[in-house]
Amino acid sequence: MKCPPTLQSEEARLQALADHGLEREQALPSLDPVVRIAARMFGMPVSAVNMIGSDHVFFAASIGAGELDMGRDVSFCAHAIAQGGVMVVPDTLQDERFHDNPLVTGPSNVRFYAGVPLLSPEGHAMGALCVLDDRPHDDFSAEDQERLRELARMASDRLELHRIETSSERTRPSFDEYAGNSTTPVVWFDEQRRVVAINTAAAALHGYHPAECVGQPLDLLLAEQEHATLREGIARAVEAASMQDLQIPTEVCGRRKDGTHFMLGIALFIWRHNGRLRFEAVLRDLTAQRREEDDLRRQANSDPLTGLANRACFYRRVQEALLGPLPDAAAAVLMLDLDGFKDLNDTLGHAVGDGILQEVAHRLARLAGHALFKAHQSRGPIAARLGGDEFALLLPGVADPDAANQLAQRAISAIHQPITIAGHEVRVGASCGVSVAPLQAHEALELVGNADLALSQAKAEGRGRSFVFAPALRMAAVARRLYGMELDRAVGQGEFVLFYQPQVHLEDGSLSGAEALIRWQHPQRGLLAPAAFLPALEGGPLAASVGSWILDEACAQAAYWRRNGAPTLRVGVNLFGVQFRVGDLAAEVMETLARHGLPPDALELEITENIVLDHDDVVPGMLRRLRDQGVGIAFDDFGTGYASLSLLTTYPLTRIKIDRAFVQGMLQSRREASVVRAILDMARSFDLQAIAEGVETQAQCERLRSEHCGEAQGYLFARPMSVQQFGEAYGLGALRKATA
Repeated sequence: MKCPPTLQSEEARLQALADHGLEREQALPSLDPVVRIAARMFGMPVSAVNMIGSDHVFFAASIGAGELDMGRDVSFCAHAIAQGGVMVVPDTLQDERFHDNPLVTGPSNVRFYAGVPLLSPEGHAMGALCVLDDRPHDDFSAEDQERLRELARMASDRLELHRIETSSERTRPSFDEYAGNSTTPVVWFDEQRRVVAINTAAAALHGYHPAECVGQPLDLLLAEQEHATLREGIARAVEAASMQDLQIPTEVCGRRKDGTHFMLGIALFIWRHNGRLRFEAVLRDLTAQRREEDDLRRQANSDPLTGLANRACFYRRVQEALLGPLPDAAAAVLMLDLDGFKDLNDTLGHAVGDGILQEVAHRLARLAGHALFKAHQSRGPIAARLGGDEFALLLPGVADPDAANQLAQRAISAIHQPITIAGHEVRVGASCGVSVAPLQAHEALELVGNADLALSQAKAEGRGRSFVFAPALRMAAVARRLYGMELDRAVGQGEFVLFYQPQVHLEDGSLSGAEALIRWQHPQRGLLAPAAFLPALEGGPLAASVGSWILDEACAQAAYWRRNGAPTLRVGVNLFGVQFRVGDLAAEVMETLARHGLPPDALELEITENIVLDHDDVVPGMLRRLRDQGVGIAFDDFGTGYASLSLLTTYPLTRIKIDRAFVQGMLQSRREASVVRAILDMARSFDLQAIAEGVETQAQCERLRSEHCGEAQGYLFARPMSVQQFGEAYGLGALRKATA
């Protein structure tokens, strides 16, 4: 742990604390709104104004802080005052200054900190405004830092006001020395309520020159309805020679020279001057303050680009919608994600991308206000931008899944209409997930989470679709999470194995290749098929290392079989999308082939449309490098997606795999048969090989042979087999032991 430095101006800094009356270490209620706004704006559980003493610290205001070690040596804020800007610690455990700090390792569990110094008028750092959390954040942006600075300026203004108020209780200098040049409005008046001194700030606040106010009654500055109350309060103060225990209003209606009224904060102080009482009024324009607070509150609740509600506001509104008694607690949540937005943003530029997001936001806001939504005005629909190209709609009063899905289709249709931005006419699609309460959820997080799961399913089934949440999605997500927790063990203990499905020449039935297929030999659940664990694996951190293991294991096995009876065997390996992002895939493939003594044409890498769509900027170049070296490239499930035809012209393919759905339907459906025939014609036109998947009957085999399809695989020939079964079936020698 690094202790904070002692500033060169330490003596002057401590004097500034004393000048502000802070040496007594009392809380300042005027700073409470600042920390409340900060906590709410940044979604943090803790916010504080922390003043730094000589060897300790204390809170002038705080929210959510609890019991903390208040020593200066462990204080984050004591570090913050030593630098000029905002100090941000995204993760305290990763910061050499704080990783072993008691506030981090102890019960306080501080994992994130952001603080900005609070300066005296002379520029001395007296303390800091800070926000803290018990979890790290890497998303505290430059915009967030500027907002924290704005709140710090508000806090500094209130500290300056407290300095003036504190000095009122001490021996007074002349008015000019004390408040003549202060930006805080100050008025002195006597027992008869006549103004004896007023600074320029106070006079200008009311539209006067100071000379116009001196000698006039204080009533000049107040609306008529305030005169009697203030007159009576001052009279009681004169009688008691004290302001203690007197109920004097702190907010009054002020009056300007032009007769207009405004809300005015007023703090009164009293002292003796030449044996007579004198009063001081410290004024504050509450109109400007409230406007500033409203602006900050709006920033805390809205997305700066689109003006829609932000994520925090959306979650609060969902919670509010579900708090009421039935049937009022019914609500639907629609989660929307734009299809292909990243490509538009990258190709047309961020300015056009921002314009698209703003237009989508406008359309969703208009849709949310449509009369179709039968909801109470005070708890009506709301549109939100949750981040990036992700949007959401809350529809109170909509409890029927079918009705909510119809609204989802309306939203998708509205987004898909042409958008003209900077001379470009573009179309964007959207996918949507739907969840309704109380049928499918009773709490806000559950309802939003269900809609998010439904959105993932909608995107998995194709673009421009909506999907209504079903309990099976939650069960599958839980299963993925459980499997995800076990994957580390599976990799470490070598529980993954490869099975191989033979690929045959249709002309003579001879073996042409084998597709390597991963299985999980789970110690409790037995042999698991890819559908059970592949989603968790593909979306986790182990995909790249498992993909490398599959490549190496399949090549090693192919090399063994080629040396033991199948000299021309080709092995097919399915790739994970992450393998295109991590390391150099082309170099890894060539090194693996060389290590096992395999020629490049002994390997065929299989890609899917998802890989192409998710990594379109890197995939073509990587595949061309591999193809130039002689490695085969096969496109799996051809004909089922959006990009199939364009892939034939833009990707260096050597083979297309006809999806099993077309193969299994071609004998019963003329359309399916036409699709198979068309795919084979295209393959021949592009000088590509073709292989049919899912062949299960001799009739299907004969039809494919008559259409001049070269190869096939499926249960008719063999199911996926273990290494030993495959070797025995084709007479390829002894078993090679495989370990992950």
